[in-house]
Formats: sequence, structure tokens, C-alpha cells
Amino acid sequence: MNLPNRLTLFRICLIPVCVFLQSVDLYPWALGVFCLACLTDFLDGYLARKNDQVTVFGKFADPVADKLLVLCAMIVLASQGCLAAWCVCVVAARELAVDGLRLVAAGKNMVVAARMAGKIKTALQMLCVILCMLSAFVPVDPIFTAASSVLMAAATVYSGFLYFRDLRGVFAQ
Repeated sequence: MNLPNRLTLFRICLIPVCVFLQSVDLYPWALGVFCLACLTDFLDGYLARKNDQVTVFGKFADPVADKLLVLCAMIVLASQGCLAAWCVCVVAARELAVDGLRLVAAGKNMVVAARMAGKIKTALQMLCVILCMLSAFVPVDPIFTAASSVLMAAATVYSGFLYFRDLRGVFAQ
């Protein structure tokens, strides 16, 4: 197993640690673990491309790890009133819809590559989680967390729209 795939697995292992730390209100530690997990997301992709170590496992596990990391953190934040529940619903709905689209496309031997809008969406989701976690232990103007939530949700919906627009032919027949 190459280093990028090990980093992805490490990120997956960090998810329950982050959730636990959030659940017991140890947000400075949760934030540190979440940021470390986000760093592994950047590193695994960078190293895989740089060293020509892109694998089928990595193509599958990396986006799943990202979705699990963000959604688990968001669910805890929403349950504690640090993030609006509608944000979690928007993210979950988009991820399920796009994953369903990818499955249909894969059944037709179509490869659905990651798009820049999807990468920006993930970065904004992570930033939103970081701001919400930070606001759990440092005074943060609610305008910043609200604005980041709206921006993140808009990017999430927009990137999902692009997938469906570009792959509308998948549903033809």
C-alpha cells in the first residue's frame, strides 16, 4: 500500500477521534484533529499525482473519506447547535445525489472525474466546519459562521448542479 492510500486510511481513522472529541466538548483538540485530517486530504492527492501513485482504491476511498469527515463533524456540530441543520441536509443530499449519478455512470462505463467545483466545495465545507468548531471555544462573530455556511451550501449545490448538467445524458434511454 502506497503512502497516499495510507494517508487516506489515516484520515478515516481520525474521524471517530474527531467525533469523540467534539462530543465531549474538547473542541480545541477536535479542531486540531480535524485540521490534521484536512491536511492529509491535500497531501494524499498531491503525493499520488506527483509520484504517479494514483490507484483505484485511492480514487474510491479519498472522496469517501472526505465526505465522512465533513458530514460526521457537521452532524455533531448541528446536534450541539453550532451549525444549522439545513446545512447538513444540503451537504448530505448533494453527496448522495452525486454518488448515485456516479454509480449510474459507472454502470454505463463512464468515468466521472473530479471537477474543480467539487474541490472548491470540499474546501469550503472544511472551512465552514473549522469556523464552527472554532466558535465553540473562541468568540467568533456569528456573521462569519453564517456567511461561511451560506457560501458553503451555495458551492455544494452549484457543484452538484454541474455534475448533473454535464452528465444529463447518463439518464437518456
